[in-house]
Amino acid sequence: MKADIHPTYYPNAKVICACGNTWTTGSTKEVIHTDVCSKCHPFFTGEQRIVDTEGQVDRFYRKLEAREQYLEDVKTRESSRVSPERLIEDLELGTRATDALTKAGIVNVGQALEKLALGEQALLSIDGFGRKSLADLKKRLRGFGYELPEAVGETVP
Repeated sequence: MKADIHPTYYPNAKVICACGNTWTTGSTKEVIHTDVCSKCHPFFTGEQRIVDTEGQVDRFYRKLEAREQYLEDVKTRESSRVSPERLIEDLELGTRATDALTKAGIVNVGQALEKLALGEQALLSIDGFGRKSLADLKKRLRGFGYELPEAVGETVP
């Protein structure tokens, strides 16, 4: 062996655990500090305790919380997407159809669906609102995810 290249060996090195337990062992360090030992480690004690030295548990809970927030946001967006309070202008039907519905007092999707539940003729009787406008309205409502009433006679695709 070469001289003076090896560290100093301490045969009675003191080991101190975070729980307060101490013992001696041989080491190249005179004092060793540890976080867990056989007196406090969950495997040896049978106690359910989370040992988190690097913040992994906190990081996991942050990810879990972010996921729950994301799901809540998706649910909110989805419910607002098929809201009966959505304005007719948001459907982008065209100026003539939108103006005709507005003049008839139909300003939101809920009112249009109520009128549609009475039958297609209820909407076709509105001045300036024809079959093409009706077809466009149905197409846009389906595109946004609205369910059309059962009473609708499917004369216009």
